[in-house]
Amino acid sequence: MKIENLHDLFLHTLQDIYYAEQHIIKALPKMIKTADSKALAKAFEAHLEETKEHVKRLDETFKLLEEKPKATKCPAIDGILKEAEELMSEIKDPDTRDAAMIAAAQAVEHYEITRYGTLVSWAGQLDLGPAAKLLSQTLKEEYAADEKLTKLAESKLNQEAAE
Repeated sequence: MKIENLHDLFLHTLQDIYYAEQHIIKALPKMIKTADSKALAKAFEAHLEETKEHVKRLDETFKLLEEKPKATKCPAIDGILKEAEELMSEIKDPDTRDAAMIAAAQAVEHYEITRYGTLVSWAGQLDLGPAAKLLSQTLKEEYAADEKLTKLAESKLNQEAAE
């Protein structure tokens, strides 16, 4: 895709996060299965359902733009997910592995927060109010997911890994 203006860049970034969300949906079931902590597995299960809703909102956003939903390969999310996969397979101690999975999940959340924050800003600049509203809703959920992971790590799981 040739990017010549902010609208093109907005569409490219939308396709990027569309790819990311779809790959997150594929990665979360393994993280759920690998988590030793029931609370962590439950958090991942909840985020899996939330992520499916994010994809639906992205579909709606493409429709608002009169564009066909399309994913553009995202090397950044591929790298983050590959690192998470490697850590899950390399770390044998279940508590340490849970701490590593939280860190990896937060790396994903921070990437998504960056992308959605940018998209919301650009949607405002491009006078795409309905798209901005959909993307803002997802952005709020990404912030909340990151906060839940922080609380889970700091209240229990990091300490268990340290023992």
